Amino acid sequence: MKRIIGKNLIISLSILFITIAIAVIISVTLIHSKTLNNSLTKKNIKNSDKLILGFSQIGSESSWRTRNTQSIFEAAADNDIQILFDDAQQKQENQLKAIRSFIVYQVDVIAFVPIVEDGWDNVLQEAKDAGIPVILVDRQINADPSLYAGFLGENGVEEGRRAARYLVNKCKNRSGDINIFEISGTENSSIVEDRARGFREIISTNSKFKIIHSENGDFLRSRGKEIGDMLLASNVLENGNTTNTIYYNKQKIDVIFSHNDSMTLGFLDSMEAHKINPKGKGTIIISIDGEQECIDAMIAGKINCVVECNPNHGQMLMALVKQIARGEPIPRITYNYETVFTEDDNFSKYDPRGY
Repeated sequence: MKRIIGKNLIISLSILFITIAIAVIISVTLIHSKTLNNSLTKKNIKNSDKLILGFSQIGSESSWRTRNTQSIFEAAADNDIQILFDDAQQKQENQLKAIRSFIVYQVDVIAFVPIVEDGWDNVLQEAKDAGIPVILVDRQINADPSLYAGFLGENGVEEGRRAARYLVNKCKNRSGDINIFEISGTENSSIVEDRARGFREIISTNSKFKIIHSENGDFLRSRGKEIGDMLLASNVLENGNTTNTIYYNKQKIDVIFSHNDSMTLGFLDSMEAHKINPKGKGTIIISIDGEQECIDAMIAGKINCVVECNPNHGQMLMALVKQIARGEPIPRITYNYETVFTEDDNFSKYDPRGY
């Protein structure tokens, strides 16, 4: 009887040990499988260990913006860098979601074009906590500088200065007040504030230059046309016909300073639709960007000056991405090369703009 009990006890203990061993094996297998799946997921995202750049663009509102995006994709392909791309469609909330998704995907670097200056601290802190460096492109922000690695883009203040320097030189022999109507870009964006500040810095040295009104055109061609239509609605009539002279609140407009080509072209669309040529009456039109259509309009005598804002950030951005990936610091500010085009230039020496 004791033998039977002893034998049964040994069998029971054996079964128990076998059960425990099987459970341990299953647990280890499941843990390994989960780790492997996570590893494979990351490997699939990383596409054979390529560097991954998460890039959020504000939209595609102009030829300039489209070229800016193309430049980045072309340079990424040249440098064997994978891009996770997001089009924010002009909404900050979309960009915040995109940046958080880049963090979840564990990209190597995040770059984005901030729509406005404020409201980025929390999401940038999340990126920093995840160990992912961030590069600002095209526009700057109001945030703790330690939350991002650096800025790549244009010098907006200098662009405004260049526009103003052209105007001051153009009007050096003109006496009397020179009334300026400004068409500005998206409200609360850094580039608008920079261009406005640079422009005002230069014209403030001579009291004859007066900005009589600044209208938000949101960097859109449609808004440029709306602004042109608004001005024409109050235009002074001469012998029953609309004159080529444009007025705002009964003040003659001598200069139209537009913060980008899209708004300028929209303004010209309105002028053409109403068969008005303000430049023919001495109105000076200054634009910023350098799109081919605006250069062509200048060659046709419709615009006086176009200050270049170079959209080709791609190669410079990829160089910064690779530098960061090597663990090296990047410059706090990297400016792109830009120039100025005027009605007096010999355009036969220029290559087509490509956008």
